Amino acid sequence: HVQLVESGGGSVEIGGSLTLSCATSGITFRSYSMGWFRQKPGLGREGVAYIDTDGGTDYTYSVAGRFTISRDNAKNTLYLQMNNLRPEDTAIYYCAADHFRLNLSSGYRYWGQGTQVTVS
Repeated sequence: HVQLVESGGGSVEIGGSLTLSCATSGITFRSYSMGWFRQKPGLGREGVAYIDTDGGTDYTYSVAGRFTISRDNAKNTLYLQMNNLRPEDTAIYYCAADHFRLNLSSGYRYWGQGTQVTVS
């Protein structure tokens, strides 16, 4: 069965960095478009970063220039490098996978369980 498992979350000071990982199994990873989403307390899920099968990327405005999404098809793993973190980046971060190019929309078929990022 399909599994997406996020790791790398934690607590970090303002201006610090974290790298999130999303290990996948049960899918042909190289054939899937991947996204990172986050959910802040009391709010809906927000698209953060997207990478398609060709390596094309897109970012929500608030993280562009600070976050970098990447993928390692040999390891079936998605990454999110987060630099210059701000308190408003505090959220649960989720990775998602889908055959279609959904960009930052939330209609992905497969989701991880999430990892907490706290910036203070």
